[in-house]
Amino acid sequence: MSLDYRMILARLLVYGAALVLVTLCGFPLVWMVLTSIKPDQEILSAAPTFWTANPHLGAFERLFETTNFPTYFANSLIVAGSATVLTVFIGALAAYGITRFRFRGRELVAGTMLFTYMFAPIMIVVPFYIVMRNLGLVNSHLGLILSYTTFSLPFSMWLLRSFFQSIPIDLEEAAMVDGASRPQAVIRVILPMAFPGLIAVSIFTFIVAWNDYLFARVLIGSDSLKTLPVGIQDLYESTVTDWGMVMAAGVMITLPALVFFIAVQRYLVAGWGAGAVKG
Repeated sequence: MSLDYRMILARLLVYGAALVLVTLCGFPLVWMVLTSIKPDQEILSAAPTFWTANPHLGAFERLFETTNFPTYFANSLIVAGSATVLTVFIGALAAYGITRFRFRGRELVAGTMLFTYMFAPIMIVVPFYIVMRNLGLVNSHLGLILSYTTFSLPFSMWLLRSFFQSIPIDLEEAAMVDGASRPQAVIRVILPMAFPGLIAVSIFTFIVAWNDYLFARVLIGSDSLKTLPVGIQDLYESTVTDWGMVMAAGVMITLPALVFFIAVQRYLVAGWGAGAVKG
């Protein structure tokens, strides 16, 4: 077999594997969207149909009119957005300090950051709840924001550390020689060059906070403070499950994260790649 045929065959195998992966990952999403616009009779019929001849948005109307979904949605945006901003801010400061200042135990601190990320959330949720209760932050958005920041920060600091290490310190020193202060040099020189890493950390933290169920279930008790995962789970566990409305809720939960990911995916790929190679 010639080299050209081998390359063509290898490329077909790669494309075929990619197609299978996309199908497996995308079919549940497509089925959820189609189910959300089906009449209830078709959803509960013994012979399921893939496409409906009578699409309608009744499930979405019931979701917004008869449930607290808008409140859950707003709470998730507030919590996820705040946790993302706080994680990026603290992570960038910590990563910059570790890479630009020499002090005893610097490498130990850097290694400990990644080590702490190895603990599963279920292992720290009880002690974290005790700490939040002692601080009076149980059943508050602030406690939830701090929990997501705590969980996301170690990996975010490690990833940003790789980016700051890859930026020559000479550029920063040149800006300072030209009259810029250190904060100005960081804002105008370092952060723009580390922008893919900041985007990677942002989307990582946002998805963690947006999809989390464990911390939100443990720390939040008031219905007016619940986020989407907890609110939709309670909706699912209701006496009579409205599957059309549940699927409509699933679509609304997935849509913001999907749009955010599509908008920044090229920065995300660059961020993960650089972090993996330069870490």
